[in-house]
Amino acid sequence: MPDFTREREDMVARQIAGRGIASRHLLAAMREVPRHEFVPADLAHFAYDDSPLPIEADQTISQPYIVALMIEAAEVAPGDRVLEIGAGSGYAAAVMSRIAEKVVAIERHGELARLAAGRMARLGYDNVAIVHGDGSKGWPDEAPFEAILAAASGSHVPEALIHQLAVGGTLVMPIGEPAAVQKLIKVRRVGEEDFEQEDLGPVRFVPLIGEHGWRSGEASGVSGGQVGSSRADARASRRPSSVEERLSEAADILPDCDDPAFAQAFDRFADARVVLLGEATHGTSEFYRARAAITMRLVREHGFNIVAVEADWPDAAFIDRYVRHREAREGEEAAFERFPTWMWRNTDVDAFIRRLRAHNEGRDIDEMAGFYGLDLYNLSGSMRAVIDYLDDVDPEAARLARERYGCLQPWSDDPALYGRLAITEGYARCEQDVVQTLRELNAKRLEYAAQDGEEWLDAAANARLVKNAEAYYRAMYHGAAESWNLRDTHMFETLSQLLDARGTGSKAVVWAHNSHIGNAAFTEMGQVRAELNIGQLVKERLGARARLIGFGTHTGKVAAADDWDGAMKVKDVRPSLPGSCERLCHDTGLPRFLLDQREGELRGALREQLMEPRLQRFIGVIYRPETERWSHYSQAILPLQFDAWVWFDETQAVTPLPGEVREGEDETYPFGL
Repeated sequence: MPDFTREREDMVARQIAGRGIASRHLLAAMREVPRHEFVPADLAHFAYDDSPLPIEADQTISQPYIVALMIEAAEVAPGDRVLEIGAGSGYAAAVMSRIAEKVVAIERHGELARLAAGRMARLGYDNVAIVHGDGSKGWPDEAPFEAILAAASGSHVPEALIHQLAVGGTLVMPIGEPAAVQKLIKVRRVGEEDFEQEDLGPVRFVPLIGEHGWRSGEASGVSGGQVGSSRADARASRRPSSVEERLSEAADILPDCDDPAFAQAFDRFADARVVLLGEATHGTSEFYRARAAITMRLVREHGFNIVAVEADWPDAAFIDRYVRHREAREGEEAAFERFPTWMWRNTDVDAFIRRLRAHNEGRDIDEMAGFYGLDLYNLSGSMRAVIDYLDDVDPEAARLARERYGCLQPWSDDPALYGRLAITEGYARCEQDVVQTLRELNAKRLEYAAQDGEEWLDAAANARLVKNAEAYYRAMYHGAAESWNLRDTHMFETLSQLLDARGTGSKAVVWAHNSHIGNAAFTEMGQVRAELNIGQLVKERLGARARLIGFGTHTGKVAAADDWDGAMKVKDVRPSLPGSCERLCHDTGLPRFLLDQREGELRGALREQLMEPRLQRFIGVIYRPETERWSHYSQAILPLQFDAWVWFDETQAVTPLPGEVREGEDETYPFGL
């Protein structure tokens, strides 16, 4: 068994102490008790994650923070005698045993009681008694107890438990209906018949089954314990036929993104020529970290040599020169300094491009993996790049390009103004000029490429961007669908040119938002608004040689703005809506998983159930929680939209890099850190 000391220390620091748990006895106990010993062996690597996990008897071990929260609320102290209702795996009892004098833990499932007792004996926790029985009755033979904790909800606190609480003692228990949000209450016995009660907040737990609790029939359909309705804490009473149950069984549980096993799980898609990796937001760290891990695996082990991202060509070209050990261009502006800067100028992207550069070290240029932009917003940067290139290879062509691009130059910093003017005057003022420049650049391809093929490819991509951007900004004033389709068609054309330019053996990884890489034909985008996207176009061209992988989350934090060109804020992501595919994933209780939805992999009743159109959340660089249902949700058919779906139940915001690039040595390039 691996040594999980570092993971355990990190769990206590970040999940427990970092959330305000202050008891030094409790923190020391959680550092001592090996949580990985209390989960099935195949889940040991997930034991210190911030989430519940499935255990034997179709039950669940609670999220570490919940264990700590309840123990601290119960004020378990040295010398105490403690009663626990619902021992489960025995983990909470083991933690309390490192503090209290004696712990009695009652478990109604015989299998769990037997396994928990075995763990106590193996670990030497001889002050814990695991009892198989009805926890709603308590354990009068050992009463009174200074602390009683119940990990199951009742309609009320059973009288049997109240009378087994010592004067001055504390009871912590969830109260409320099964399958509903309950409240965690704290009861202190201040006299023989006097009690004080405190509400600790919303929770969700499995029901307390027994003589003084719920009957098993009354508790059917319960979907498990959460804190603040934020995550599932058990899968106990679900019907086997429910979509959540089938999804939980079909999903492959994933470790943390930093674990090599995470990226290895995606080897199944390595036979594709293009793997498209999505994101549900433009500001979530887990999405960037996951894509980085998967991409490096595909590059190192499976020969992928193109990383194409939802970013503008000239910005990405600046990064590509760093990644492929080429000299920066004199006078070139730094990358990603326009809104939304955090989308690419963040610590996760910085770490990835440095890893990509390290991979390329010592390789021939043709063997290196490049970093390319697919989008079309940096109009001024692309015009400048075309002219700079032609200045070197064909000064007369550069002179003509200056004249032609002069038509667009007054609007290069705000090209939407050009689009408004063009539509007002009723004609495309600059269309002929930008098309002619691209046409002539392509006509001289052989001549220019003979001097430097990489530079020609860069110039041609920039010229195409200028041409398509001119059309895009005009189309903005005709309708959203037309401009969207122009933009995604441009991204598809740029990707196609990259694949052609890098040769028949080229293989690409694409990073873009779910709205771009999920097949639009099976979403509200395509079926209602007549929009297409790069995922649909790549699928139509490559079929099974293209794999579309979407990403989702339930709640957490995200980096986003209130309005376009607004300041970045770290915002709370609201828990996903009932009826959405995100809520369905959340209700499995799994913290991270991969669902392979390819034909032949997703079968039977689950595929049929997932073919029902469901709401799906899309958060871009702007997030407006107050209008979330209307501004951020759209319907989609998940198995047809994506070949695979990656789930992170709770996520965190990206960390932006400083806004200004500092001067320094080459090792600080490209972000000056």
